[in-house]
Amino acid sequence: MSFDSLGLSKPILQAVSNQGYSKPSPIQEKAIPAILQGRDVMAAAQTGTGKTAGFTLPILEKLSQGQRAGSNQVRALILTPTRELAAQVGENVKTYGKHLALRSEVVFGGVKINPQMRRLLGGIDILVATPGRLLDLYQQNAVKFDRLEVLVLDEADRMLDMGFINDIRKILKVLPENRQNLMFSATFSAEIKLLANNIVNNPIEISVSPQNSTAKKVKQWLHPVDKKQKPALLAHLIVEHDWKQVLIFSRTKHGANKVARYLESHGINAAAIHGNKSQGARTRVLAEFKAGKIRALVATDIAARGLDIEQLPQVVNLDLPQVAADYVHRIGRTGRAGASGQAISLVSADEIKLLEDIEYLIQKHIEREYVSGFEPSHELPASRAIRPLKPKKPKKNKKFADDNASQGSGSNQSKIAAKTKQQRKPHQKSQKQRPLAQGSETTKKTSQKPKQKKAKLNNPAKETFIWERKVKKVKK
Repeated sequence: MSFDSLGLSKPILQAVSNQGYSKPSPIQEKAIPAILQGRDVMAAAQTGTGKTAGFTLPILEKLSQGQRAGSNQVRALILTPTRELAAQVGENVKTYGKHLALRSEVVFGGVKINPQMRRLLGGIDILVATPGRLLDLYQQNAVKFDRLEVLVLDEADRMLDMGFINDIRKILKVLPENRQNLMFSATFSAEIKLLANNIVNNPIEISVSPQNSTAKKVKQWLHPVDKKQKPALLAHLIVEHDWKQVLIFSRTKHGANKVARYLESHGINAAAIHGNKSQGARTRVLAEFKAGKIRALVATDIAARGLDIEQLPQVVNLDLPQVAADYVHRIGRTGRAGASGQAISLVSADEIKLLEDIEYLIQKHIEREYVSGFEPSHELPASRAIRPLKPKKPKKNKKFADDNASQGSGSNQSKIAAKTKQQRKPHQKSQKQRPLAQGSETTKKTSQKPKQKKAKLNNPAKETFIWERKVKKVKK
């Protein structure tokens, strides 16, 4: 199948052809016709298979045939978890829509908001945004969604991992109900499907690869090494194999800076990119790495899904990620669009649990290779046998469930209120009884001054004592 058979117009086909693509990827082949038909879509595919073009091309096609956006209005909204991914998607929109009379814009935090507000004044056909900055713009009346036609959640699972669920809820509340919803991600966990049930309407589910699988053309192996020897081994591998361009993942920001300085001290042009860097610095470093001016780029997981570098030959995991799924997204930076790549991990003995979690997730053992001169003094234990994957049950989000219940019918609301009231009764504070004074049988009066009642005593010894006193008084 070719792009010509997908129902795209000539200007878009020309832009695709200029990028050197003639055949759509499996995810594009299935998603583009469904989106052009106006259906809601949930699409899952491994990183590097063309997910971004899978929703960018049909959105451009649909918007090219409609009315232009009015003042401060947005026709299509694409939400991404990171600034780098937002910039990447925005670049795709401009590349494939360069022959169309459509306006697009990218907004994210870390930069001044006023220039973004000015660019939104004339209306935007396609807006790519991170959730936090989008809410800031909406609260300042810089963007309106009255005429929104399409909503895209890109890398929805990453948004949940990064804690954007509350921002997403706030955004959904201000969007019109009549819209097309698209969810694209490398993985669709049970939690994502639970969220999707409240967003998409009768969606077409598309999956072109097993969940959490890695690209077949990416060769994976690991080098057992002591933790303190990792920077030295990394420098040795770069020089020994003459790597011209390598992306290195560190677990922490401090570790990324430290490794970048170590490589620089050994004559390897390197730089670090992470959340503490300003947006200008991150953009500049990434551009220099793509241009080949920087040989080694050390990044944290915040960049794992926002870096799109053509023909990136190798990725190195200096530290294994705490979340096994991040391993899939890390090595997905290489071997993109059918190209081959290498993924090397430097693993110390204390990371065996993380390694076993990764091997369980990808359902295979990662090959081990020792490097002469860097044999570990603390041996990496053998991995345990791989168990079959078990489907995870979604965690119920109580607050999200309460929000959905509040949107129900009046009868349902009354039932919920009655049930809540009934549940609260046992928790009402009971009036405490004042202890009986000697020879007294009265209790504390309530504020409504009810008739006094004799206190009920459950202690048999006390009841016998009071009864004996009464008998003595009668005899006297």
